[in-house]
This record gives sequence, structure tokens and C-alpha cells, in this order.
Amino acid sequence: MLDFLIVFPILIYSVILHEIAHGFMADRLGDPTARLSGRLTLNPIPHIDPLMSLFLPLLLIFSGSPVVFGAARPVPIDPFNFREGRKDIGLVGLAGPGTNLLIAVFAALLFKILLFLSPNSLSFFLPILVITTKINLILAALNLIPIPPLDGSRILAAIAPGEVAGVLDSLEPFGLFILFFLLLFPIGGFSLGNLIFGFVSVWMRLLGF
Repeated sequence: MLDFLIVFPILIYSVILHEIAHGFMADRLGDPTARLSGRLTLNPIPHIDPLMSLFLPLLLIFSGSPVVFGAARPVPIDPFNFREGRKDIGLVGLAGPGTNLLIAVFAALLFKILLFLSPNSLSFFLPILVITTKINLILAALNLIPIPPLDGSRILAAIAPGEVAGVLDSLEPFGLFILFFLLLFPIGGFSLGNLIFGFVSVWMRLLGF
């Protein structure tokens, strides 16, 4: 129960900030759709998706899964409002995992500061900051995977030849099935879960944990 009370709120607001970052970047690049839809808000209600924001993370938490993740409702974006097409779509995609990385770095720095200032009186907050760092690193790693509809596919499509972008677009209806299959069933020694753990481990070492 304690894990739930700590992990769940951190996860929910991490995915909300992820989506707000998408909408904010889109707004900066000429598409006000998310802002006009009321999605640039910290109020969780407009962002909650019953399956991805509630059911999936709760299932992972209570099943003791080593990887806990979820997602908020995607912010609405109209790519026809962008000035530079796929490049702007790629920047919007990058804003989400980039925000999660920034949150992770900020939480790690705050951990170091509190540990230096008062390791005993603030000891309750230190594990929360470690969890915040790990959750946001997991979210960043997961979303950088180039499988649609994850952000990595938008980033790859922005820098790859048009043929690659076309293939990624065609995979979008099956993307989540492909993702869960790769998470659950390693292929030829390749494990998507291990790749995510490797990303998190490298960043945790870089951040001094």
C-alpha cells in the first residue's frame, strides 16, 4: 500500500507533464489545438485515460512488476498547423521524453542537495526523489523506442527518409501490440525490458546514484 501511495501519484503527474510538454511545444510551433482544448493544465482530470493512466499502472504496481509505466491521454495535435511538417512533429515528440529526463535530473539534484543539507530530518523525501528519478527515466526510455505511437517513432520519422516514415505510419495501428509483445517475449536474446533497464542504469550512474 505504501508503494502505491508513493509510486502512483508520481507516475500520474510524470505522464501528465509529458503530455503537457507535447502540447506546449506544439503551441510554440504554431498549433494551438492542445491549448484551445484545455490540455495545458496540471488538473489531472482532462489527461486521465482509464486504461493507460489507471488500470495498467495499478496492475503493474500490485503485481510487483519491476517496470511500472503508464500514459495520459495524448494531447490533440493538428500537424497541418506546423510550419515545417515532420520536423516540427519530431520536435513535439522529443518534448515528452525530454521533459521526463529533465524531471529525473531535477529530482536527482534535489536528492543530492537535501542529502548534503540534512540527511536525517529529510530522510522521508529522499526515497521519493529516487523513485521520481527512476520512474521518469523509465518513461523517457520507453517513449524513445521507435515504435508508433511512441515518441521515438515521431523523432525517427523526422530525421529518416520518407520511406521509413511511411513504414512507421503503417505500423501505428499495431504499435502497442508490438510493444507489449517485445516487452513480454524476448526474441533471439534481445529483450526490450533489458534495454530499458540498461538505459535507466546508465542514467542513474550518470546522476550519481
